[in-house]
Amino acid sequence: MIERKPHLDTLAVSMLVFCCFLWGLNQVAAKAAMPEVPALWQAASRSAGGALLVGLWAWLRNIPIFTRDGTLRGGLLAGALFAAEFLCIFIGLQHTTASRMVVFIYISPFVVALGMPFIAHSERLSRVQMVGLLIAFAGVAWAFEEGFNAPAAGPRQLLGDALGVAAGVLWGATTLAIRGSKLSGASAEKTLLYQLAVSGVILVIAALAIGARLPGVLSALAWSAMGFQIVVVTAFSYVLWFWLIGRYAATRLASFTLLTPVFGLMLGTLLLNETITTRLAIALLAVATGIVLVNRRV
Repeated sequence: MIERKPHLDTLAVSMLVFCCFLWGLNQVAAKAAMPEVPALWQAASRSAGGALLVGLWAWLRNIPIFTRDGTLRGGLLAGALFAAEFLCIFIGLQHTTASRMVVFIYISPFVVALGMPFIAHSERLSRVQMVGLLIAFAGVAWAFEEGFNAPAAGPRQLLGDALGVAAGVLWGATTLAIRGSKLSGASAEKTLLYQLAVSGVILVIAALAIGARLPGVLSALAWSAMGFQIVVVTAFSYVLWFWLIGRYAATRLASFTLLTPVFGLMLGTLLLNETITTRLAIALLAVATGIVLVNRRV
């Protein structure tokens, strides 16, 4: 059984910031590929392609994947939650704005913070740490205030917002399902492969069921964007994430994910030639303050 560290060391923080950077850049890649690859097919392709790569990596490294270790039930649950999260995101984006969606998704750390005490009492957050989580989330919400003030996305915007909240809950629930099951002691590769394989099947079926348009001939930009999402984000960064979940306190890890939408806004600003605002700088400060408070030693 792997002994988890109650506090994040330099290695964990470095990996977390790197993962959040990649996840933020993923938003730009997904937007770049969207005109040629519909959203649901993007999600299905990422899961299926990532599953193949992770499976190949595990085979080359002789990492046991198919041994009977009691993880099947937890793996199927985590995979179903993973698929449901992306279904909510991509269906919800048809009815609400991307900026509103990203704020709602990042209620995930609150779900983890509220649920982890029922799984591991040692990960209960103090009042100061909960305040830190609130400050970090407020910084993210403030950075995306323009999305909230924009004209209504349509008559079904409330449905899109609700699906965004559901996606955030499902992401947090996935983390809790991993920590609360025998997947907690499994390798990062096996944990991720469960989610990618199960979600890949579910998402392909969903894409076919709703009649999503199959992508045709892709440009070099679309191929690059999809390659980045499948190889770097889905296969590489998710292995890092689940390796961290197996070795560090989940509540502290989850707090760092609030950096992702801020990175996404920064990278969108740089890559799409948008203006860097004072609002973003203040939001970054709020997120940094919140993360420091969540990870303070108590």
